[in-house]
Amino acid sequence: MTDDNTEGRQPADESGASEETPDSSFIQAEGPDVETSLSDADLSFLSGQSSAEELAAERLADLQRVTAEYANYRKRTEANREIERERAVGEVVKVLLPVLDDLDRAAKHGDLEEGGPFTAIAAKLRGGVERVGLKPFAAAGEEFDPQIHEAIFQQPSDEVTVPTVADVVESGYYLGSTLLRAAKVVVAVPNG
Repeated sequence: MTDDNTEGRQPADESGASEETPDSSFIQAEGPDVETSLSDADLSFLSGQSSAEELAAERLADLQRVTAEYANYRKRTEANREIERERAVGEVVKVLLPVLDDLDRAAKHGDLEEGGPFTAIAAKLRGGVERVGLKPFAAAGEEFDPQIHEAIFQQPSDEVTVPTVADVVESGYYLGSTLLRAAKVVVAVPNG
């Protein structure tokens, strides 16, 4: 029986081993021959791919940096816009502080009794400035804090162990988180 795929093979010698000719060093297969040894010239296309990958990585890093810079710029702009808004509102509200002080004094003297002619006006004015973020602070009996209180008078007292607000002459005000005006107070200090 003969084998159909005997091209390139020599008949076996008596020991059963086949001799190969120099042309038969490749295995015969269907399709194109595949060479296993590649020269540097054959690998030149890889260096172009490598530089393209490096360029793509560099462009991606640039894009990420620019995106981060823009996000930071947007955050700074929003923060500055809010600060500028508070500053502008603060300038307007500062004009109204003497009026609010007069209303507080009138209330202490009983001039703003319930049902009086100015009671409704005072309530509207106070409600309006609270809506824009103005918050009054300072009350008699709280501990004196030189960061937010301005002492206009000190009086010795046996009833306190630490400096304490005895009376509020003018309320202090916060606009949002910004101290707009320190409270003017009378401070009770311990004797001794």
